[in-house]
This record gives sequence, C-alpha cells and structure tokens, in this order.
Amino acid sequence: MNLLLVEDNPKLRDALTRGLEATTRVRVMHACARGEDALAYCLRETPDAILMDVQLEGEMNGIQSAISIRREFPRMPVVFYSIQDDDAYYRDFIRSGILSHYAYVKKSNYLLPEMILPLLQDAKNGRSFIDPEIETRVQTVRVQDERDPMTLLEPNEQQVAKFLAQGLSNEQIAGRMGFKDRRTIARTNGQIYAAWGLADNATDEKIARTRAALIVRAKRLLQWDEHGSALAQNERGEWKEWRDEG
Repeated sequence: MNLLLVEDNPKLRDALTRGLEATTRVRVMHACARGEDALAYCLRETPDAILMDVQLEGEMNGIQSAISIRREFPRMPVVFYSIQDDDAYYRDFIRSGILSHYAYVKKSNYLLPEMILPLLQDAKNGRSFIDPEIETRVQTVRVQDERDPMTLLEPNEQQVAKFLAQGLSNEQIAGRMGFKDRRTIARTNGQIYAAWGLADNATDEKIARTRAALIVRAKRLLQWDEHGSALAQNERGEWKEWRDEG
C-alpha cells in the first residue's frame, strides 16, 4: 500500500515511517507536517491511503486537509489519529460529512503499526470506524451544537444574529457594529443562514431572516418542513413540532 503520512511531530513521523515500512505491507511514499503540503502532493502523486494527524502545522488541521483532498479525490481513504480532545476538531469532523473510507481513532489507542494497518486496509475497502472514546465526544459536541446554535457562528456572526432577532435592518446593524458598508451585514447574514441550514430551504431572504430570528429566540436549532412548520429535536433525536412558548 502506497501511503501518504501527515504528522507534525518529526520524531513520531520518522518512527511511524520506519515502523510501517518494517511490516513490508506499506511504502510511505511521502511524509509531511502540513495539510497544505499533503494536498499539493496528492495533486502530483495519488496515494492509496493517507494516515493523518488531526493537529498539524499550517492553516488547516487534519480534518480540513482531508476535506480539501477528498474534494479533488472523492472518498480518498484516510485514517485520522489524534491525542487532542478539542471540540473544534470534533465539530469540523461533524461538518465534514465524511461517511466512508475512513477511521478516526485516539492516538494512544492505535499507535503501533500492527494496529494501524487494519484501519488503513478497512478505509481502503470503503469501511468506516470511530474509536468509541472519540465517538462519545463527537456525539456530545453534536448535541451541544443542536442545543446552542450560537456555537456554530463566529463572534461577529453571533452579534449580527442577535441584532436580527431584535428586528434591526442591515443598515441599522451596520451602524451599531461600526461598518460603513451594509453589504458586509448581508454577507454575514448569508454565513448565518448557511451555518443554520437556512440557505437551501428558505424561499427568500425575508423568510431566512425571520427563521434565523426564531432560532435565536428558541436558543436551539430548528428545521422547517414542507408546510412551513418549525421542528426541533427531542431527547431521542426525533424532529418534532416546536412551539414558541416565549
């Protein structure tokens, strides 16, 4: 198996290279520390699979790097491993929409080459696997985000969303926040709608704006069915009709 190894710790990168190649079942065709370099390499040479640390040097983490690579090479097999317990990584994984040809494991549980090889082979064969400890944290973050939609927004977007809920116009929000160009608010609105799933199911900007205001008021993510009824998830993860009790 021709492998691309992406690991920002040079000592561990060298140790993994030696260990994996010692099995005689893997050839590490390239090793690097940055997701940007991994993408550039894939555009020149196509590996059979990628072993990727989640925390990397550069602008992109491992999850973001895999998304960029898989955009060019759909379902490229990737095994993620991480020692970092950071909500941001789990949130990126949830947003990635990765469904198959991958594994995501805790580094301390799968550090030996003999343990990594089956993960790589399974990913290559189209299977998926998440370390139970990571799956628990992913689900915790998922539930947290479903209950607090503001965690899906950046600070400026959070402030704009609050002003939307107060019924302010784009011009008024721009004035409150010190922006000279109200188009900045329109662009920010678009990011809010996309983060909350309103960009595709609202027929126009006015409806998306109203629904964003309702989400701020509800303090939880809402969806709308084909009849325009608002739905919220219950404790069992079922989408049920939501009523504003405010």
